[in-house]
Amino acid sequence: MTRTTQPFDAVLLISFGGPEGLADIRPFLRNVLRGRRIPEARIEAVAKHYELFDGLSPLTAITRRQAEGLRDRLQESGPQLPVFIGMRNWRPFLDDTLVQMGNAGISRALGIILAAQHSYSSCGQYRQNITDARVSIQTAGHRDIEIHYVGGWHTHPGFIKANVEHILSAQSELPARVRDQARLIFTAHSIPKSMAHDCRYEIDLKESARSIAAELGTDNWHLVYQSRSGRPGDPWLEPDICDYLREEKERGLTAAVIAPIGFVADHIEVLYDLDTEAADVCQTLGIPMARAAAVNEHPAFIDTLADLTMGMYHRAEHGRLLPITSVEPPCRLEGPPLAR
Repeated sequence: MTRTTQPFDAVLLISFGGPEGLADIRPFLRNVLRGRRIPEARIEAVAKHYELFDGLSPLTAITRRQAEGLRDRLQESGPQLPVFIGMRNWRPFLDDTLVQMGNAGISRALGIILAAQHSYSSCGQYRQNITDARVSIQTAGHRDIEIHYVGGWHTHPGFIKANVEHILSAQSELPARVRDQARLIFTAHSIPKSMAHDCRYEIDLKESARSIAAELGTDNWHLVYQSRSGRPGDPWLEPDICDYLREEKERGLTAAVIAPIGFVADHIEVLYDLDTEAADVCQTLGIPMARAAAVNEHPAFIDTLADLTMGMYHRAEHGRLLPITSVEPPCRLEGPPLAR
C-alpha cells in the first residue's frame, strides 16, 4: 500500500478477544490475568463457565462481522479504508495486527475501542495496550503505526437504535399477558467502586440507558451489574443481576427483558451470567424473562462505526485530530474481569 495524503490509511477495531476452543481456555485466561495474583480456584471456576460452551466465545466471530460490515459501508460511502481487528487477550493479538498493518504499508490508523462506556478497564487499558504493542513491534524492528482514537459514542443514535430494536425483539418473545408489564433491566460489567469513582463509567451507562428507555417510551427500567470478580470484601458496583431479580420478585416483579448494554458483542459472560445464571433464577422464581442481544452486527451499529470513522476522517482532513494517546482519568484496577 502506498502512502497517500489521506489522514488515515486504515481503521483498527480494538477488542477484548475470546477463546475459540477448549484448548484455548486456560491460555486465554492467563492472558487476561497476566501480572495479577488470582487464586487458582477462581481461575478454574471461570474456566468451567467456558467449558459449558466448548470454549467457544462468539466474540471473535462477531467482531470479524462488525469489521466486515464497516468495510462494506466504507466501500459504499467512503473513505475506502481497510479495516483490521486487534485483540487484547487472544488472536489476532494487537502486536500481530500492528505488524500486519505495517507490512501492508500502513503508518496511521483510526482506532475504535469496542466499548461504549468509559472506564479504565474498558477504554484506558486498551490505549495502554496499544502503546505497549507499538513499543514492542518497534523494538522488534517493525515499523510504527500511529493510532488516533474516535471520541465517545455511548449515546450515538445508531448505538441506541440497535439496542432498541434488539429489546423490542426480545420483548416480543414474552407471553402476551406480561409483555407490557415487563421491566427493562440493563446490565453491564461490574467494576470496583474505587475505579468507578474516578471515571465516567456509571455516568455513561446511565446516559445510554436513559436514551434507550426514552426511545422505547418507558420509565420501567433499572441498571444492574454482572460478572463481578476480585476480592469478596472489596466494594464493587451493585446490584448484581441475580440478587436484583430475587429482591424485585418479592416486590412484585412480573417479567423482565434483560439488555446487556455494557457490551457490544455477545460473549461468554453474557451467555453464562444472563442466559444461564439469570435465566435459572428467573425460572426458579417464575419470572418470564427474555434477553436482548448485544448490538453485535446490527446494521445501525455498523452505521455507528461508519459514522465515527467518517466524522473523524473529515475532521482530520482539516487538521483537527484527537491526540495519539488519549488520557483517561486515573483509575486503579483492583480486580480484573475474568471472562468477557
